[in-house]
Amino acid sequence: MAETTVSKGNFFQNKFVRVIMTSAILLQVGVWVRNFAILLFVMEQTNNDPYAVSMISVAEFAPIFLFSFIGGTFADRWRPKLTMIWCDILSALSVFFVLFTLMYGSWRAVFFATLVSAILSQFSQPSAMKLFKVHIPAEQLQAGMAMFQTIMAIFMIIGPVLGTYVFQTFGITVSIAVMGVMFLLSAAVLYFLPADQKETTDKPATQVWTEMVDGFRYVLSKKMLRHLGLCFAFAGVAVGILQTLGIFIVVERLGLPKEYLQWMMATYGTAMLIGGGVVMGLSKQVAPQKLLMLGTLSSALTVAGIGLSTNLTLTLVLQFIAGFFFPCVHIGINTLMLKSTEEAFVGRVNGVLSPLFMGMMVISMSLAGWMKEVFSLVAVYEAAGLFFFLAMLSMVPVFRLKPDVKPTESEKGEPMPGV
Repeated sequence: MAETTVSKGNFFQNKFVRVIMTSAILLQVGVWVRNFAILLFVMEQTNNDPYAVSMISVAEFAPIFLFSFIGGTFADRWRPKLTMIWCDILSALSVFFVLFTLMYGSWRAVFFATLVSAILSQFSQPSAMKLFKVHIPAEQLQAGMAMFQTIMAIFMIIGPVLGTYVFQTFGITVSIAVMGVMFLLSAAVLYFLPADQKETTDKPATQVWTEMVDGFRYVLSKKMLRHLGLCFAFAGVAVGILQTLGIFIVVERLGLPKEYLQWMMATYGTAMLIGGGVVMGLSKQVAPQKLLMLGTLSSALTVAGIGLSTNLTLTLVLQFIAGFFFPCVHIGINTLMLKSTEEAFVGRVNGVLSPLFMGMMVISMSLAGWMKEVFSLVAVYEAAGLFFFLAMLSMVPVFRLKPDVKPTESEKGEPMPGV
């Protein structure tokens, strides 16, 4: 069978890759400016009220529980390119509505900007995963996930600086406007994606509820997806603990001012950037199961070590190792999910698995402070390491299992329109 230029050429020769990467960068700029501008603005308006600050997280994470599976179901029903473009346009319109409200009404409208964009992302994100399945050959899926991980790592380093600079220099009005412009630019870029493929067969009309139930059944019917669900849940518990208690490692275990947390984050982000690049280079040589197990095992060991360490240098070294290998978790999970899922179910599978991670993360975040008071910081960090180890063990039964779905046109090497 003849191969296309895309499959044998450079990964970035694929038009889809170039377009989706440009869109991702624009959205990351908008999101990081939003996150830090709104955080600093709310703290400024409420005199650092912790309840008001926590409501930002509620506005950001609540839609994942309420809309993730709904968004995934509709992503499987709708045309993915059009869905992504309209999500970005609607996000931009909501931002400009907030901007108008800020100028003539209440400052509390900023929560609406976070809420609406978070809801729409639950429709857009599974559509993007669906397009990855369609337009990227199977052997390059892992490289595609690594590309996304690298972009995320870059903005984990520069995003806080960018968001803080825009807000402190220009204020909340310009910050909100920047966010809206970034969404509009992303929508314009997505217009150049290859056209949505038309259905080649007539499918019987089904109810949304029926498709939702079919999505749950599909996940339960696939051994790989069932074990990925367990891995998602265990990793979510561990990440929630780390998100909440990292500042106490700096203050209590290392005895340093809280400002040193930025160096911990910078070390982790830099390591993620390097690790994502390495995985992208080795994507064809390492199976995604091996990547996932390596990432969860290294996370288990380094988190346990960080909890025990009282030395800044050792903690930073462990933090770097943890960041270097964590892209293996993200890339391995997403690659396995795409390779183990038929195109028609990508949105719903994403909608089932993502809330498992987020749900367990939010639960552990809410309990982490109580656990620290009852058991001690060291004990809770060792527990987080144990949950990463359990995530690794959950993948042992499928270590050698191969995806059992039919390849898409791109995976067969057939020409794709517009690429």
